[in-house]
Amino acid sequence: MRLIEINKIAEASEKISALVRTTEYQKSNYFSKLFNTNIFYKREDQQVIKSFKIRGAYNKILSLENSDLSKGLVCASAGNHAQGFALSCSHLNKKGTVFIPKSAPQLKIERVSQFGGKFIDINIHGLNFYDAYDEAKIFTKNNNKVFIHPFDDMKVIEGQATLFLEMIHQVDFNIDYLFVPIGGGGLLSGALNVFKQLSRSTKIVGVQVKGAPAMKKSLEAKKLISLNDVDNFVDGAVVRKVGKLTYDFCKNYLDEIVIVDEGEICHNILLLSQNEKIIAEPAGAMSIAALRKYKNKIKNKNIMCLICGGNNDPKRLPEIEKRSQEWLYKMKK
Repeated sequence: MRLIEINKIAEASEKISALVRTTEYQKSNYFSKLFNTNIFYKREDQQVIKSFKIRGAYNKILSLENSDLSKGLVCASAGNHAQGFALSCSHLNKKGTVFIPKSAPQLKIERVSQFGGKFIDINIHGLNFYDAYDEAKIFTKNNNKVFIHPFDDMKVIEGQATLFLEMIHQVDFNIDYLFVPIGGGGLLSGALNVFKQLSRSTKIVGVQVKGAPAMKKSLEAKKLISLNDVDNFVDGAVVRKVGKLTYDFCKNYLDEIVIVDEGEICHNILLLSQNEKIIAEPAGAMSIAALRKYKNKIKNKNIMCLICGGNNDPKRLPEIEKRSQEWLYKMKK
């Protein structure tokens, strides 16, 4: 599995700059003190769509020929990829159709509509991402349209990789550990493509939720595994099956993988809000939730965590608080 050439990732950064912001990295005083180390955030919640997903979606769409663009574009998403897709379509004046499951937070559905405007048709379909995905694929085939995959596509991965090239150029220190959330694996594949060429000493840790450990199970089985049951709570990072490309990148280059409990993620959403005034969605707090399990390894080191999304619907706060309390109670027993 060959890595994407760095000059191609650099070219992608230039191409997508019309819609993609250079986001800040910042030190976390609270978590640095808590873990006796130097914790930094990369703030992808500062993107217009409050998620890194704009990078991959826009890069993929820009790579298409005019003949494909004119057919009409389709995507399936739990919310953030759809927002990036919608913003890209409206910016380029191209028609797109979005399939989103009923489990997606209402806030994300509303933002897809805002970003896409008259260029986007939204179909709410099925209970989870895969219901929406299956329907989107049928619709694409039946109507001769072009499908924009949320993670298992080289141009999407190349777009996500721009985040990490940006990160490496921003910092003036060696990153000892990089914690990256895993859903379908597109973001993590982007990290591997950059760091395994430009910063090989950095340990890259993939972070996956307990309720949907598709990448971990696949790596353990040495083949792609499809999960039967998943917990959809961390909507931005739950898939039943990771991509073939993303699995191959992880199989060949990933250093470590860690599973985090949804309750611990919720606890860290609240800590981020209370202590750093950062609003993170569940997927956005995953990398922070992994730190406790690494507390002995990361002392006095430089640690980078991704705040990969900030589309947290306020209506979910009671459930977040409940899951956090349940996790704390379990930890004290």
